[in-house]
Amino acid sequence: MLDIKRAGHSTLTTPDIERMIDYFTRIVGLSLTARDKNRAILATKSGVEAIVLERAGAVEAPRLSFQVAPGSDLGELTSRLNQAGIKSEKRSDITPGIGEAIAFKDPKGTTLEVFSDFSFTAEDANFNGIMPLKFGHIAYQCPDVQGVVKFYCDVLGFRVSDWRSDFFAFLRCSRDHHTVNFLRNPQTSIHHIAFEVRDWSDIKRACDFLARSNIKLTWGPIRHIIGHNVAVYHKNPDDMTIEFFCDMDQMFDEELGFFEPRPWHQDRPQKPKVWGDDTLSNWWGPMSRGSSSHSEPTAPKPASEQAKPARSPTVASARARSLQKKSKRKVARS
Repeated sequence: MLDIKRAGHSTLTTPDIERMIDYFTRIVGLSLTARDKNRAILATKSGVEAIVLERAGAVEAPRLSFQVAPGSDLGELTSRLNQAGIKSEKRSDITPGIGEAIAFKDPKGTTLEVFSDFSFTAEDANFNGIMPLKFGHIAYQCPDVQGVVKFYCDVLGFRVSDWRSDFFAFLRCSRDHHTVNFLRNPQTSIHHIAFEVRDWSDIKRACDFLARSNIKLTWGPIRHIIGHNVAVYHKNPDDMTIEFFCDMDQMFDEELGFFEPRPWHQDRPQKPKVWGDDTLSNWWGPMSRGSSSHSEPTAPKPASEQAKPARSPTVASARARSLQKKSKRKVARS
């Protein structure tokens, strides 16, 4: 087992690298730290690499990097993989911040680049876009969720935070409730990429900024029930779903085995479990995903298309009393 500590960066391919550089710098607020004709490296304002863009004909997420403990012997990690029957190779100059890594494929075909030592990028004092704190998590669709989860737990040291029935898994490698998600689907593809922002005020600022940039939300703001993060979703120019989130459940002590107590938890203590098929996706309102076969979040119907909720007995009785008083005043005046 490799004992992954955190997600590094995700590599995304795009037919229009210039357009995507503009999106990730001007809208998301990442810093362009290096680029050539067919490749660009982008980092958060804190200097941590988050996204690598590569020019290609299709929009995909072919590689994902993870960090193990600094100072770890990559040769020794390679031996562990060999013993588990996993072929790997050593690579150098992955990004400006990653000099060496070992690369191998997970069961769904994504290349994983595991590194130990990392260099932060130079400071960028420009304030632009949403400016997330970090690359938070990535979700994939794949046919064999059970097999992929076993690989990530047995080989990489991830822990299962939660399941939704048997088709949607949430895995952690740090305090965060999830760093990778796997959703069952016949086709293997990326589901969404998520960036963490500071708090609810940054979520509101992101919504306003996206609106001013003529980018419509596809879902949210919502509070998820599994993981309990507050989130908003939109589509980037490559039609990839991007999430901004805050307030995710935290596992501060693995030995205690419960997530940090929060007022909105359904169970106390909140522990990893299997949630039922009837679990809502949104704590604040209706579930906007009709079934497990839906591959991505969709916005609820506009208010004009929704049935108006019935008035509660308290509201109805108060309204009746008000009408009676008005009627009595009219009679008295007459």
